Amino acid sequence: MISVTYCTGFLQKRVMMSVTYLDAAATTRVDPRVADVVLHWMTEDFGNAGSRTHEYGTRAKKAVQQARAQLAAQLGAPAEELIFTSGATESNNIALLGIAPHGEQTGRRHIITSAIEHKAVLEPLEHLQSRGFEVDFLKPDQHGRISVDAVRERLRPDTLLVSLMHVNNETGVIQPVSELGRILRETSTYFHVDAAQGFAKLPEDLIGPIDLISISGHKIGAPKGIGALLVRRRGWDRLPLQPLMFGGGQERKLRPGTLPVPLIMGLAKAEEIFRKEHQQWLAGAQKFREQLLAGLAGTRYHVNGDPEHSVPHILNLSFEGVDAEALIIGLKGVAAVATGSACTSTSYTPSHVLTAMGLPDEIVSNGLRLSWLPSQIDGFEVGDLAAAVNQLQP
Repeated sequence: MISVTYCTGFLQKRVMMSVTYLDAAATTRVDPRVADVVLHWMTEDFGNAGSRTHEYGTRAKKAVQQARAQLAAQLGAPAEELIFTSGATESNNIALLGIAPHGEQTGRRHIITSAIEHKAVLEPLEHLQSRGFEVDFLKPDQHGRISVDAVRERLRPDTLLVSLMHVNNETGVIQPVSELGRILRETSTYFHVDAAQGFAKLPEDLIGPIDLISISGHKIGAPKGIGALLVRRRGWDRLPLQPLMFGGGQERKLRPGTLPVPLIMGLAKAEEIFRKEHQQWLAGAQKFREQLLAGLAGTRYHVNGDPEHSVPHILNLSFEGVDAEALIIGLKGVAAVATGSACTSTSYTPSHVLTAMGLPDEIVSNGLRLSWLPSQIDGFEVGDLAAAVNQLQP
């Protein structure tokens, strides 16, 4: 029985390794160099960063301080402006729900966002609507981009916050967050950016005057369960955020609890790797994108998203006359792909992102997202994808 179990597990692993992973927008494999760092801080330097009476705690505290400074520097900020969280979802909730009491106290209950945000932004904002906040959900153009003018036109004296994602997780379209940051900094309106998909990949967009930035580790080769929220000062003034949880003084009292030192060090290592290998990543991601599109030239497809304002590693396609779910089944054993956000994929509902773009129903219902890291696509044959499409395409 033991040998059968071992053999079954081994064969399953071999099968999984033969399937090319094209769902990196959902999550990424932990980089082996990151795993080594995480294991070290789990098994050797395993101290609590809050322990100040011995060397184990001192080393952990010093390491966390260094990691905090490194990650904040990626965003053009000092270390004290970054707090660690469990990921971008928690960061979004702290930013959106944490600023709400200030809006209630000052009578500023107007919020601007877009209809293509991740559910980790849309659902907290829906909760705020139930508390009396007025939320404008801006629609993008047909290419999936929100215009700066559309945001500017909706600004009012009582606008508390603008929340706009950096890179759309379904289409890969880059939003003009850098330009908006400069504009909103001249107003009393705060600006929050969900940068789960763009952190470390488009660093120049996030170093400007954006008040709140949510980041996630598992999109860049770090473990799941670690992220951060940047809370940038305005001059000498701290943003008036209120905590959502209580029970300790950690993380400027905004996020209590024992710091997960191994995960924090893993996030810092992943960011370091991405920063040092950034040009290699860009070139590899773009090359694979070009190979994909060239290999699909014999099929009939529609690119969902603005190719002039997109990251190189996310591609959303709808194939004429092809059901996306049928295509995913056809690719089983070849490639792991998705129809949209991993957080809502079990619902099998049409993409709210493609719907908001005003695309035809056939395109919306059959959008297929391909996303990758260059280091995880060795051996993939684009011809296998084209063959699967041609088999289904009338």
